[in-house]
Amino acid sequence: MREVMPVPIHPDTRMGPVHLTVADLNRSRLFYGDVLGMQTVSRGSGAALLAAAQDDPPNVLVMLTESPGARPQPARTIGLYHFAILMPTRAALARSLRRLIETRYRLHGASDHLVSEALYLDDPDGHGIELYADRPRDRWQTVRGRIAMATEPLDLDDLLTEASPEAPGQPFALDPATRIGHIHLHVSSLELAETFYHGALGFEVTQRDYPGALFLAAGGYHHHIGTNIWAGAGAPRPPAGSAGLREFTVVVPDDTELQAVLARLRAGGAEPARTPEGWRVPDPSSGVDLIITAARRASARVAPAHPVAETF
Repeated sequence: MREVMPVPIHPDTRMGPVHLTVADLNRSRLFYGDVLGMQTVSRGSGAALLAAAQDDPPNVLVMLTESPGARPQPARTIGLYHFAILMPTRAALARSLRRLIETRYRLHGASDHLVSEALYLDDPDGHGIELYADRPRDRWQTVRGRIAMATEPLDLDDLLTEASPEAPGQPFALDPATRIGHIHLHVSSLELAETFYHGALGFEVTQRDYPGALFLAAGGYHHHIGTNIWAGAGAPRPPAGSAGLREFTVVVPDDTELQAVLARLRAGGAEPARTPEGWRVPDPSSGVDLIITAARRASARVAPAHPVAETF
């Protein structure tokens, strides 16, 4: 019998906001605002929305929900490895590096991945964050039909030469075109992750060469979704009440594609639930929920988050 290949998700699919549980909302807002340059565009009781700029509608990057006293996600559990903030230019990434140096905020990694350059750090709750800028696609190379990626040392001094001067007296702010580029998850099983992200959602596998990891993307990108079993095959979920990634967003271009994705999920046994933000579906491999939505709905979502090499 001929194998039936999964239907690819639309090539214009992209990532949307991430939603984090934090122990102290004010502490997190200070970090994301003062250190990373995000703008608070909405704040309610124990929650806040953070965007790249005060636009209308805002380009929301992170949603924060406070759970006082929440402890960081324990090691060797599934869930967030890191979420990745994509800078529109190398100069924008260089500005963020300079800001980290100015605020003396600790990096724990800096890598050249061939397709991109990346900085790695943790927020005050231990959520992993990657700040990165892509190299032009025409410079990406392929090996055996796959996009070539690696983890090599990043030349921080060379990167800093790209940082343009800041306007005197102005607070540090992100480039308004900054967005969420990808999500990387600790999962219990790569096979389960592939069945969900490739078989049901339709992301294409882009990289299998990293031991214990699998990368997937839409539209020929290097990866929108990273998964790994570095916390251990069959690793458990974190304890209830931990800080961590509550959900992340996958944005398809229109309602036609949204309905097609939902139909595939239902055919695979999932039961997406409608919410004001989109359709919620649990990832069985990471224990994290996805919100799947169409681009127009996502753009209006304003309701009430010495370095060593790191792997994308």
